[in-house]
Amino acid sequence: MDDSPENGDDEQGADDQPTGIDPSEVDAEAFDAMVVDQLDLLPDDMVDGLDNVVFVTEDRPEDGSLGLLGLYDGVALTERGQYGFGELPDRIILYREPHLAVVEDLDQLADEIHVTLVHEIAHFYGIDDDQLHELGWA
Repeated sequence: MDDSPENGDDEQGADDQPTGIDPSEVDAEAFDAMVVDQLDLLPDDMVDGLDNVVFVTEDRPEDGSLGLLGLYDGVALTERGQYGFGELPDRIILYREPHLAVVEDLDQLADEIHVTLVHEIAHFYGIDDDQLHELGWA
């Protein structure tokens, strides 16, 4: 997995010391439900093109840090050559504990999940971090 910024590395927000919601207050199942709720709120034109993309939630990134909220793991549409049948799906991963570390309540958590989803979906469409900042999405 390539963790370069061009591949959707989203290091906004958290440091290594949790200060937000205790992870025991929002378990993995509740976090998954919040992610689904936020996906349902996204505009159709944003999600209709997400063919062969799966959304995954994990507690933390592989390195155990709290500094990464989400990750797009795949090849952006703008960089694809031929892409066809039998290809593994791209993944958009949201990390539960880093999200909990940067918010103070469930409303903020829902907002942060929404922002992270938009950010990572933008990487799928080939929008890099600089463009996201220009658009006010990062």
